[in-house]
This record gives sequence, structure tokens and C-alpha cells, in this order.
Amino acid sequence: MHGLPLDSYRILVVEDEFLLANDLCFDLERAGATVIGPFGHMASAMGCANAGTRIDAAVLDINVAGEEVYPLADLLTARAVPIIFATGHTRESLPERFAMTPICHKPVVLQELVAAVRAQKRTS
Repeated sequence: MHGLPLDSYRILVVEDEFLLANDLCFDLERAGATVIGPFGHMASAMGCANAGTRIDAAVLDINVAGEEVYPLADLLTARAVPIIFATGHTRESLPERFAMTPICHKPVVLQELVAAVRAQKRTS
């Protein structure tokens, strides 16, 4: 699988809707990424992030099983891990500190997600 757009990327996926998470993981793996997760609860996602797992980028739903993902996004941002929100939320609904964070609107289009991950990786 060499030469794929996300070869060697380890991407954390946090999404609580099973079918969306399954599709997202399948698409990321098809693009060459190693998927960490998916995690459907904040506690398990935070546990993974705190375990010292290498994470090259994260794709985060904003509302995960009724909890906002922002504490995890803050943790990852503090560690210089690029994040992309995969959501139905609008940019205007994001807290100010995430105003410039890339958003891929659901349903996520693989090409848009790949481009967002690669652009974030270059700038981090």
C-alpha cells in the first residue's frame, strides 16, 4: 500500500455514530492511514490520547455521545497534533480558539478529508 496519500499517518478517529465511524475508518485505511479507534466515548478517546500513543492527526466529531469533544481537542492541540472536525456544526458554532480549525462536513468526502489532513500535517 505504498504511495497512498496517507501512508505512514496514524489518525485518531472520534465518532459515536457507528455507520459514520465505520465509513470514515474504511476510507482513511483505503487512503493508507493507520486508524486509531474509532472511539465513541470521550473517556476512551481521552484515555488513548493520554496513553502516549503516537497520533499524527485526529478527526473529531464535535458531539460524542452527548459530550463536546473540545477538552480532547485542547489536549491534542497542546501536543501539536493537527485536528480536523468532522461534523454537521457550522464554523460559527465553534469556540473562538478553534475558529481556524479545518471542518469536513458530514457526510465526509474522502478527498476533502485527505487534503485537510495533509495540509494540517504540513503546517504543524
